[in-house]
Amino acid sequence: MKFTIFLLDGMADYPLDELGGKTPLEAARTPVLDSLAKNAQFGTFLTLPAAFPTSSDVANMSVLGWDLASSYTGRGAIESYGLGVPLDDETVAFRMNIITTKGDVLEDYSAGHISEPEAAEIVDFLAAKLGTAEVEIRKGVSYRHILYLHGKRFSPAVDYDKPDSSHGLEWAKILPRARVPEAEATAALLRDLMMKSRELLADHPINRARIARSENPANMIWPWSGGRKPDMPSFEQMYGKKGSIISAVDVILGLGLLGKMESLRPEGATGWIDTNYENKARAAVDMLRRNDFVFLHVEAVDECGHLGDLPNKIKAIEDSDSRLAKTFLEEYKNVHSDELRVMVLPDHPVPVKLRKHTRDAVPFMVTGAGVAKDASLDRYTEKNCSRGRYQGLAGRQLMDLLFAPAVC
Repeated sequence: MKFTIFLLDGMADYPLDELGGKTPLEAARTPVLDSLAKNAQFGTFLTLPAAFPTSSDVANMSVLGWDLASSYTGRGAIESYGLGVPLDDETVAFRMNIITTKGDVLEDYSAGHISEPEAAEIVDFLAAKLGTAEVEIRKGVSYRHILYLHGKRFSPAVDYDKPDSSHGLEWAKILPRARVPEAEATAALLRDLMMKSRELLADHPINRARIARSENPANMIWPWSGGRKPDMPSFEQMYGKKGSIISAVDVILGLGLLGKMESLRPEGATGWIDTNYENKARAAVDMLRRNDFVFLHVEAVDECGHLGDLPNKIKAIEDSDSRLAKTFLEEYKNVHSDELRVMVLPDHPVPVKLRKHTRDAVPFMVTGAGVAKDASLDRYTEKNCSRGRYQGLAGRQLMDLLFAPAVC
């Protein structure tokens, strides 16, 4: 048997008046997921326990069953591995957004989902201006980058506010701050780099051009979620199965590489609504030639939630259904003779009205080989999952359910 998870990042939401009391998932046209749901079991799963940040690294580690207490480090460290840059024992890596501020306000966590060429020019410029023997900046994808602090004197014990949860806040009031006295020098350096970035980027040619086009400028850096070298068991050690990951974003690819899973960003995978769903689906089918399990991650739904963009959130859900899931299932039948079991879920909610992650348990369904049908439910929605048999799962219970001999 082969196993697949369709992880539609940030998909879960709340009922909306403009949708007649439906959630975006309920309002979306999802004939492929609907067909899977007709022979499925449903439930809810806790991905963001209270002791940990409301961040996608935490949520996806939870889905994949790693023990957060022993394995979690900061997101920057995980994303560094996604870039193919392992850490030594004396480096702290921070995730670094390039953002838009408007006066005193944090306006946009993504600088208008800045393009790859523009981001590359901005990051290269900052690396040249701010880089030292201790400070290093590396480009990631679009607005997502990494800031490295090299040296024993630096600490990851820095409290922060996630930029994608801080729209409309006064940025000067939520700058990095030390959690312990030993981290004060680190927090002070981060604040200094942020202020210098504002000065350097204020009149950068890329930003002059973006403003002329009425686009948000990339006028500040925002480092957050620092971490040291992670220590995680491999996926195969945990489950006795060979795993693989498909994603556009470094945090998910980093988790895969740290878990000794085959990990790939397919051509055309962007982390946005223009991503190549079909290439991701075909790559996942190919990965199952060599592996028992593939984790097929879609970022676009999450990004639309953070932007408060309801039409595109619905579109991203529908594209995940008609282009990703449909392509995967059709290609799988043509290539594989093994039976298939599928799980569908988000890693966390991103309600479009809140534009940030919440700690609500996420809805999941599991279907396919060895799964008994829930006769009372026939569509994958938040409401139906809250009525399903498997409520409030946590830790590695979700993956153990996926890999169980039978699900009934």
